[in-house]
Amino acid sequence: QAKYKERGTVLAEDQLAQMSKQLETFRTHLEAFASKHKQEIRKSPEFRLQFQDMCATIGVDPLASGKGFWAEMLGVGDFYYELGVQIIEVCLALKHRNGGLITLEELQQQVLKGRGKLAQDVSPDDLLRAIKKLKVLGNGFGIIPVGGTFLVQSVPAELNMDHTVVLQLAEKKGFVTVSEIRASLKWETERAKQVLEHLLKEGMAWLDSQAPAEPQFWLPALFSELHGQDSAPE
Repeated sequence: QAKYKERGTVLAEDQLAQMSKQLETFRTHLEAFASKHKQEIRKSPEFRLQFQDMCATIGVDPLASGKGFWAEMLGVGDFYYELGVQIIEVCLALKHRNGGLITLEELQQQVLKGRGKLAQDVSPDDLLRAIKKLKVLGNGFGIIPVGGTFLVQSVPAELNMDHTVVLQLAEKKGFVTVSEIRASLKWETERAKQVLEHLLKEGMAWLDSQAPAEPQFWLPALFSELHGQDSAPE
């Protein structure tokens, strides 16, 4: 029995060594690929996404450090850090309007507008990766799934699952009422009011107290009427 155990240990060590060698070979090929296609990776969002997926398969994060091979060879670190600065600028410029919530689509439009026609294209995936890196600045930046898209939160407001569910409920019309929350979520009136009052307090919702049936709580990040009235910094 001891011989079988020893043989199994040797076999496991051999397999581990082979896997490590394969991963190292793959990494070498990945670096060669990156060197050859540097310009395509920097210029094409689609190519960049494919490259990021290739890196993920072997646990390599090109954005993990601002130094080293990936930063020097590709400049991808600089690309995402610069994109992060632009995201912050857009969010700050529009905070007075949307309370610190913006759809990923509008964020992309505003970022592209600020970058100009000659700049590298930016995809939603690029934005999401840059936003995830911005989390190191604190709890101000976050990503909230809403419908088929995302809301980007750029203020350190405490939003729990109740707030997220209400944002998702308001996604289709841009506003929500206490009655709609009660009917859709089966909540008590007080629970719905607490969530809506918190969104009002944080500036993420606007109250229309003169609505025909009952007060409507509008989420400016979600309705298109205001889109385009304010511009992000050039």
